[in-house]
Amino acid sequence: MTEIYAILGIILILAGIIDFAWTTLWPDGGAGPITKRVSLLFWLGIRWLSRGKSFIISMAGPIILVATLLTWILLFWTGWTLLFAGDSSSFIDTNDNNPISWAERWYVTGYLLFTLGVGDYIMKEGLWQILAVLTAASGLVFITLGVTYILSVLDAVTQKRAFAESVRGMGQNVTEIVTNSWNGENFHNIDLLLNTFSSQLSTLTSMHNAYPILHYYHSSKRDEELAVSVATLDEVLTVFKFGLRNGHGPNQLLVHEARSTIDSYITTLRSGYISPAEMAPPPPDLDTMRERGLPVVHTDDFLQSLEESSERRKALLGSLRDNGRKWPE
Repeated sequence: MTEIYAILGIILILAGIIDFAWTTLWPDGGAGPITKRVSLLFWLGIRWLSRGKSFIISMAGPIILVATLLTWILLFWTGWTLLFAGDSSSFIDTNDNNPISWAERWYVTGYLLFTLGVGDYIMKEGLWQILAVLTAASGLVFITLGVTYILSVLDAVTQKRAFAESVRGMGQNVTEIVTNSWNGENFHNIDLLLNTFSSQLSTLTSMHNAYPILHYYHSSKRDEELAVSVATLDEVLTVFKFGLRNGHGPNQLLVHEARSTIDSYITTLRSGYISPAEMAPPPPDLDTMRERGLPVVHTDDFLQSLEESSERRKALLGSLRDNGRKWPE
């Protein structure tokens, strides 16, 4: 029976090491298989409980991050405890000679794992002393990389909200942003901002690939929600690419670069199990822009050109619906 404990312990330890290293040390790998499933389970539960309330949804990220850390702790702690249970005399109580209880096994393993020592217990000579050192080493690595992982995730969350606020600062909706970009002759006022947004969103895309948990971090404030800002920016770029008469738009190379960056961001939505909407959202309001004197094309021509952007717009609408938000316009 004790051999079974040791085997189960080794399996749990290996599972914890693989998932922990996969999630924290492999940027291209995203979340580990266990972390991915735990995150999705908690996200679905929070979505169900929230009933679309943004405040409750905004708590999903911190809850899932804590759940991930607790999952790793449980894997390591349980695994090492079962491994030490493989030998009933793997450690000795210096205070009495009574048989070691399961509570004492958990106690000693916890002391070792969190690098506190072994308390009032002495490890059996030989293999078990080496395993005790390995337990403490795994705990030290877990604490170090765990803290680094938390700080990296929180830094990325801050950058997400800063980007969203920057986009929102240009205007309250697509029509307003396009109008504010017009200088009376062309839209080159926005060229510098497009370059900045492309760089920022490229960084955020890399962070979402490395830390898929970012898909579960949502803000209770619409102005700080990344999904809203990306959808808004993409609609603005769609107007710049298809909705303006020739010779009036911003730098087309910058427009192409920004749209390509959003394409890359859309590919990360799969890691957050975010599905596209079944139907494309409504098109930008060219009629209002035309009334404001902007050089826009005929609405029918614009709608025909918009068909090639249908899939990306469905994907962005899906990301909005995933956290209970509406389409920008």
